[in-house]
Amino acid sequence: MTEKENQIGIYFGSQTGNAELLAYDGGALATEYGFSNNVAGLDEISLENFTQNKYIIICCSTWGDGEQPDNAQEMFDMISEAPDDALSGTHFAVLGIGDTAFDLFCESAREWDGVLEQKGGTRSNERAECDVDYEDEAEEWLVSTIEAMKDLQEKEV
Repeated sequence: MTEKENQIGIYFGSQTGNAELLAYDGGALATEYGFSNNVAGLDEISLENFTQNKYIIICCSTWGDGEQPDNAQEMFDMISEAPDDALSGTHFAVLGIGDTAFDLFCESAREWDGVLEQKGGTRSNERAECDVDYEDEAEEWLVSTIEAMKDLQEKEV
């Protein structure tokens, strides 16, 4: 198995740190399942590093009026402008956190989910949209997502 086949990129877009904490929880879980992983803010990686992952998990909050967090906007724009096959062969899943009191609840996560599929990625778990009391739901989603990615990995070996 190559390093790429065992690597999960777990990237966060976060304004207040909640999505960042979830991303690090995901990294710890990925390690338990035998994956190597890179947990980083979406402003801490290059487009090349992003697109080289076999598996990607995005943990993203929504900010303001349905906007990407400050540390996610630039990478979102770069992915949006990438060729349509930029993520061909990549499996992805998106975890959104937000507040249902706002009209554009989890809009950033919806945007990430859409663009990752548009660029050729294959969804390995349905997008999660978690409200303000997100901890339990997010934890369950991270476990099911990493298990799904592990199953995909084992089928491809």
